[in-house]
Amino acid sequence: MLRNSTRRWLAGLGVAGALVAASATPAFAEEAIELGVYVNDTTIAAGSDGKVESPILFSSEPVTVFGLTARFDYRDLGGKVKLTSEGGFDDCTAPEEGVLVCTDPFEHDLYDWGSGYFRVVIAPTAEAKDGDVGNLKVTISADGLASTSATGQIRVGEGVDLAGGDEVKVSAAPGSRFTAPIKLGNAGQTTAKGAVAVFDNDYAIRADKRHSNCTYEDGQLRTCRFSEEVAPGQSLSGTLAYRLGEDTYAPGRDYGYYNWMTVAEFEDFTKYLTDNGYSVGEPGDGEPLTLSSPSARSFQADIDPENNWSSLEVTATGTNGTDLAAIGDKVKGKAGDKVIATVGFHNNGPATLDYSRGFSSVTYMAVAVPEGTTVVDAPDNCLPTKGEEQGEPGEPGARNYFCYAPPFLKAGDEETFEFALRIDKVIANATGTVKINIPCQCDGGFYADLKPANDTAKILVNASGGEGGGDGGTLPITGASTGLIASLGALLLAAGVGGYLVAKRRRTRFVA
Repeated sequence: MLRNSTRRWLAGLGVAGALVAASATPAFAEEAIELGVYVNDTTIAAGSDGKVESPILFSSEPVTVFGLTARFDYRDLGGKVKLTSEGGFDDCTAPEEGVLVCTDPFEHDLYDWGSGYFRVVIAPTAEAKDGDVGNLKVTISADGLASTSATGQIRVGEGVDLAGGDEVKVSAAPGSRFTAPIKLGNAGQTTAKGAVAVFDNDYAIRADKRHSNCTYEDGQLRTCRFSEEVAPGQSLSGTLAYRLGEDTYAPGRDYGYYNWMTVAEFEDFTKYLTDNGYSVGEPGDGEPLTLSSPSARSFQADIDPENNWSSLEVTATGTNGTDLAAIGDKVKGKAGDKVIATVGFHNNGPATLDYSRGFSSVTYMAVAVPEGTTVVDAPDNCLPTKGEEQGEPGEPGARNYFCYAPPFLKAGDEETFEFALRIDKVIANATGTVKINIPCQCDGGFYADLKPANDTAKILVNASGGEGGGDGGTLPITGASTGLIASLGALLLAAGVGGYLVAKRRRTRFVA
């Protein structure tokens, strides 16, 4: 599930695969591993070099497969479109016109959250012309597993070259308003007939107006659609009204981007989102945002998407920090019991922490479990270490764990981690610790906490029946109650810190 209303939004068709995640995975029977595949709709320009695309592969549960094979069937467009492998796959053959078969000669890990694989170039031939449409069927198979298929559409359109504007830099204090230009240029030789701007703004950059031809979600601008024609060499511009969120961390910098798509390419992208349970947002109810007087549209594809971007850098002025507070827990049981200790941290504000631009952890946390207990299950985001904090890697069940966190934590929210502990020996008031804002030789982290005194909390384990500690809640090391209750039902941190971390930690099954 994407956090905070798909903040790490789209940024163009090229990174659409990042949105598939678990939502692209259908309901599978638990007793058997099944393969899954999703195929994007793609619009290419006649006379161009085409586009690089890849099917999204996933499985009902993590698995290592052998003999992974993709069969691309595009016979609907035989003679008009040609598919070839795009680097890394020499084992590709074309057994007949309109068919490409690629096999990975090595073992490959598949996961339930999906990832792009078998990159291919979809290119028009000299026979292709505007208006050609056909299906691309992709069939995935692997040794010992049943094959599965999915179909997408390939369209051939007229080539245009949309272009964005120059980088924009502004300064604003948290809570204040500012404006930024939006520019649509035409760097090609064909008139562009309408375009859609797709926005990728940091959480702090909020929309201050809601135009009827734009879409919004949770106060953020997602898309704006324009019907204006742009002649070759021409540029049109307008003005976007923003405000910086009151919970913006300052001093600091926040970033925004928008990317131009043709109307046809945006149709492809919208279908992808809809198929996977996401929306581009809801239209605004204000006056439309205009660049020029409206004109008719037609079917087009961009021949050079590299120049479609425009960027916005907002310097947040003033001072607006935040206080992260550690969350501990109290648990009770008898020898041999398994108990759940829910720990983590709370953002007391006033500022929201947003490191999602680089997918960095908002803070790093060290957990030392109490004596007399053994960790029998830990979150994927927590790695065992031999010593405290970011020490030498240890074995599962170690007393010390180093934890990564998601890249975003809104003021007033908390993140919790569930540790399953086995009580080997009951020790009165057996004490462990939770420490946050731990130094890390990695990106991200938070080291300017407003109240460092609450960066450490206790984990207490006692015998059931009232011996030793109390009945639950959080225990700051200082002894002062924070009133923060760690929910036993809190979700474990998963993909969001960076899928690479979860992928490395997942247990996989081998299928021969």
